[in-house]
Amino acid sequence: MRNFLQKSISAFIVTTGVLVCDTAGAQQLVSLNNDRLLSMEEPLAKQIGHTTFVMTGVLDSAYIYDAEDKDSVDNAEFFGNFQIDALSQLSNRWHLGLSYFGQYSATDVFESRSDSEYRDNASLSIGSSWGRILTGNVFGVVREQTRRLRGVGNAELEFDQFLGGIDDQSSAYVGRFGPWIVSSAVDGDGRFDLGATFQRPITNMDYRVTVRTNKGSYIDDVEREYDTKAVGIVAEVVYGSMLFDIGGGKERFHSRQLKTKRWFVSTGVRKKFGALSVSAEWHTGRVAGSTEKSTALGVQYDIARGLSGNLGINRAKVKAQLEKKGFIEAESTRTILSLRYSF
Repeated sequence: MRNFLQKSISAFIVTTGVLVCDTAGAQQLVSLNNDRLLSMEEPLAKQIGHTTFVMTGVLDSAYIYDAEDKDSVDNAEFFGNFQIDALSQLSNRWHLGLSYFGQYSATDVFESRSDSEYRDNASLSIGSSWGRILTGNVFGVVREQTRRLRGVGNAELEFDQFLGGIDDQSSAYVGRFGPWIVSSAVDGDGRFDLGATFQRPITNMDYRVTVRTNKGSYIDDVEREYDTKAVGIVAEVVYGSMLFDIGGGKERFHSRQLKTKRWFVSTGVRKKFGALSVSAEWHTGRVAGSTEKSTALGVQYDIARGLSGNLGINRAKVKAQLEKKGFIEAESTRTILSLRYSF
């Protein structure tokens, strides 16, 4: 990862220093953030020479109560992420970009067993009117283009995606053609992710429909690996300050000796009342013959530009086995209250 980033930065500096460039527009490239928290503010931008630097980020301090965790009644968590894009336009009007996303999280911050983690993604891209080609940690590009909109506040609906996926190191393409956005990603093992999004306002409503198909891999709770094939669809309607969406999918798992399947349906509604936003989401499905369920309720109150108070109540439960061994198992009921600053 570090070698890739160093080489990408060097190539970017050399290219922008040698070529005659125009000023790039101050807009973020494809998001490398696959987490539940995204910045809701306009990015900060600064032009240096022929290159425009764009930055977004989130700082979140949360109190978490997990009713299913018998060992720890409550804990505090600090979470922060940022994405920096360096953008430039070449003399032939092609756009060159370098993106870096970093995320730091610390759990149980007031206890002796506090644990922290830092992870990052990076990508190098080039694009024009025909679209943008990216390489690096772009495995989540199609998912972000075609997914249901995240709930507000600290809502996080579990299982609302395919279990199988492609490798972190991937190449991707994103292109817009009128009301259509098409996207694809492929890794070095030939696994792929394909998606298409159609969005257009009709009369006083805005409609969005997405389709996604995936060929990936999944490792279950006892480290058995499966090849996966999946297809999903999402439909969304926006009327004024209210949004309603519904999505579903089917997924097949197979290895040399085992095979099983999964289906799921997710739906949600969100509404804004002045400075207050609320969302409610629900998910149900079947995996390896067992039921998976989750719900998420989110509340966000805008205190000032970028500053907000957030609440989330999230419930998830699944216990599926294959040949009497764990396939996927999870159970949690978490209440999350946080103060968040987005920039």
